[in-house]
Amino acid sequence: MTGIPASIASTAGGVSNDTSRTASHDNLKAAGEKFEAIFVGMMLKSMRAAHLSDGLFDNKAGEQFRDMQDTQLAQSMAAHAPIGIGKAMVDFLARSAPAEGLAQSAPADGEPVA
Repeated sequence: MTGIPASIASTAGGVSNDTSRTASHDNLKAAGEKFEAIFVGMMLKSMRAAHLSDGLFDNKAGEQFRDMQDTQLAQSMAAHAPIGIGKAMVDFLARSAPAEGLAQSAPADGEPVA
């Protein structure tokens, strides 16, 4: 090699080639839930940015509190009432992951995940 550390050499264009985290269905499910929470949070933020109405008592403290509330709402929505984008990401990654890693940890159809 040309003196490049192995940790840097394992990335291509800033994207890691390490797929060990996708070997577990639980890891994929957690990543899908986090992805969905981020997506819903961005959606809420853009909806708030529309400023369809201006409140009489709006201030920076109220905006900061509302942003924190939106973050918690997005996480709760992703965990309890997902819109499906996280599941789609999990399904996509599960298909592209090595079959032997997921076959051992993925639940069979109809079996609940513990």
